[in-house]
Amino acid sequence: MSYYSRIIGTGKGLPETVMTNKDFESFIDTSDEWIRTRTGISERRIANYEKGETTLSLSRLAALQAIEKAGISPQDLGLIIVGSVTPESVMPTTANSLQRDLGAVNAFSFDLQAACSGFLYGLSIADQYIRSGTIKTALVVGAETLSTLVNWQDRSTCILFGDGAGAAVLTRSEDKTHAILSTRLYSDGTRGDLLKVSHGYAACPPWRADYRPSEHKIQMQGSDIFKLAVRNMVEASNKVLEDNQLTIKDVDFFIFHQANIRIIEMCAKTLNVPLEKTWINVDKYGNTSAATLPICLDEAWRANAIKPGDKVLMATFGGGITWGATLIQL
Repeated sequence: MSYYSRIIGTGKGLPETVMTNKDFESFIDTSDEWIRTRTGISERRIANYEKGETTLSLSRLAALQAIEKAGISPQDLGLIIVGSVTPESVMPTTANSLQRDLGAVNAFSFDLQAACSGFLYGLSIADQYIRSGTIKTALVVGAETLSTLVNWQDRSTCILFGDGAGAAVLTRSEDKTHAILSTRLYSDGTRGDLLKVSHGYAACPPWRADYRPSEHKIQMQGSDIFKLAVRNMVEASNKVLEDNQLTIKDVDFFIFHQANIRIIEMCAKTLNVPLEKTWINVDKYGNTSAATLPICLDEAWRANAIKPGDKVLMATFGGGITWGATLIQL
């Protein structure tokens, strides 16, 4: 018997604190207009550690919403995956702690690190486990507290990022018309220096004399990343369409990684996708890395911008370098 995996629930978790563009004016040379015209971002959410807002707490909020929407119990989960570059801790993993907090006693769990592509990588892995018949139901989370990795003196990067989490519940289905239709994943380590965090782990641990806290922050070559992000997301999108013998016109809705508005608009223009067929929230949340796709999916679904039966194409691009696209039918 052939199995397929279907997304039956989504959720999101966001910090309470809103940081506006104007807030940056007090400590770096920038302005609201400068940021908005270059990125499309007006504000972002910043986790407050003192209030207990962490990668885990945001993951938990998103997961509980997704589980409730799916109409299942945490005990129904057979697998939990959390994609993040800002995990709660190295050990236990964020996914293990989330499994504990949810009471998902029947699930095995792990974290994965694929930068902004983390959710899509996790979705593909869960899809394979379900298709193989190994498990029936999975929870996939993309969660970040990128404010912990931001260099707040680097105007080119600190304005871009925000904190948040998104989640999706997948379950086994025998109906291939309501399922993840196909996914394409890619990586290119030869270009990893274009978007990286250099210090803080094995290559340069904190106890070494040459360790620099400033290097334990996001470093990005923006113009190169822009070109790669557009080209690779467009190519990956076309590949998943070819896999299903479909064209752009056959897709009901598109969700592109929320890096900045210019990248989103260029992807849409290159693919000849009208912006009204996309979901854009980069203006409210900035780039939340692995959380962008599931947050968009959740908001679009709850706003009825997408509905059961719709074909939805999601594409992403992340540091390291990673990228990919998936086509689902709700």
